[in-house]
Amino acid sequence: MADPPEISFAAIFACSAFAACFAEFCTIPLDTAKVRLQLQKRVPLGDSESTPKYKGLLGTIATIAKEEGLFALWKGIVPGLHRQCLYGGLRIGLYGPVKAFLVGSSYTADVSLFTKILAALLTGAVAIAVANPTDLVKIRLQAEGKLAVGALSRYSGALDAYRAIVKQEGVAALWTGLGPNIARNAIINAAELASYDHIKETILAIPGFTDNILTHILAGLGAGFFAVCIGSPIDVVKSRMMGDSVYKNTIDCFFRTLKSEQGIFAFYKGFFPNFGRLGSWNVIMFLILEQVKRLFS
Repeated sequence: MADPPEISFAAIFACSAFAACFAEFCTIPLDTAKVRLQLQKRVPLGDSESTPKYKGLLGTIATIAKEEGLFALWKGIVPGLHRQCLYGGLRIGLYGPVKAFLVGSSYTADVSLFTKILAALLTGAVAIAVANPTDLVKIRLQAEGKLAVGALSRYSGALDAYRAIVKQEGVAALWTGLGPNIARNAIINAAELASYDHIKETILAIPGFTDNILTHILAGLGAGFFAVCIGSPIDVVKSRMMGDSVYKNTIDCFFRTLKSEQGIFAFYKGFFPNFGRLGSWNVIMFLILEQVKRLFS
């Protein structure tokens, strides 16, 4: 996924931000379902433990749409777009330059997988450190379910959420969950960008394959699958910490989740909606990105 030298960083940033925002808008209903499933805690014994409120991807989407309305599936879209403008633009825009910096003047098209992974880890960490407040607000808005009659929503919208969090919890609260978020996004970014880069190169080495839409779809699906397999446990901890303030820190959240729920399987709650989300997100994002980049090359 090396960028042609004539494309400037500003152009790559703009292309990446646009592609990421487009993919975000298309797939955020799946993300909302994923967050609800991850935040859903096991019901105590004797209280209908066998019938949790949300069941699977389609069941969760149907429940949200029925109880809260169809547009509730797009809760968090505004901070989600804020996030993708910053995070999507930076992590992808910086990937090429950082990869070139790591190999120095010997940079060629045949960069090692290790270098690709390291470059993606670094750019993912830097990008989410900047964009963490947008991620926090997005999850807070998505976490709100159907309100009781007469109950008021915590936030009237994205801007109100930013303002309320700063006023009630302090500016530093906007970076709640930064530790697991950096770990999660650095790892997932490495899984997405490095695997997309490598899978695409591998596919193009197969006779009969060219740099076309089919190649982009296959590489995007592979990138999404690796990202979910590797990043799901960290993603659950991140969602729990950002959606609920009862946890002291990352370690406390990890062990309380491990102890109070279904052991290690608790960290793969929402795995299939997460793959549905990341798989489709990566396909859409990389398809759009590859096409838009050609306008600048």
